[in-house]
Amino acid sequence: MKPEFEGVELVKNETKKRFEIEVNGHFAFINYGEREHQMALVHTEAEPELAGTGAAAAVVEKTLHYIKASGKKLLPFCPYVFAYIKKHPEWKAIVDENFGGYDQL
Repeated sequence: MKPEFEGVELVKNETKKRFEIEVNGHFAFINYGEREHQMALVHTEAEPELAGTGAAAAVVEKTLHYIKASGKKLLPFCPYVFAYIKKHPEWKAIVDENFGGYDQL
């Protein structure tokens, strides 16, 4: 994560069912679904004003830390999150072993 995002707060917006960070009035977010022992990440997006800034990667990393701390298992349905975990294999430890693409991580 780029240093400029380290102090940015991750918000779990339960109304919109997304994890989000706000940077200069613009959002990067991940839509999620939640069960008792699992968290599914389904779509990552950054507003156009944040394109190329690293905001999407920052919201992913912050969300992965949140999930790890919660003790839940991750279902990375979002292609961006899936690719992020492939690039950072230390995060595979929080992925649910029954996830369909687990062996591809």
